[in-house]
Amino acid sequence: MKPSELRDMTDAELHAKHGELVDELFHLRLRRAASQLPNPAKVRQTRRDLARVKTLLGERARGAKGAGA
Repeated sequence: MKPSELRDMTDAELHAKHGELVDELFHLRLRRAASQLPNPAKVRQTRRDLARVKTLLGERARGAKGAGA
């Protein structure tokens, strides 16, 4: 997922996406452990997408605190 697509999302949508990616990563790791994962690069991509979402949520949280203070 591109960062520009994530920036267009609301905070609620980002939190939902975060939950989806955590679940997806969990299932991918289970499938990898069982040797049933056809595309191992999917784990890496999911981790990176999750990091992008967490970064945006952190930036927005710090921006909200900075604007309120």
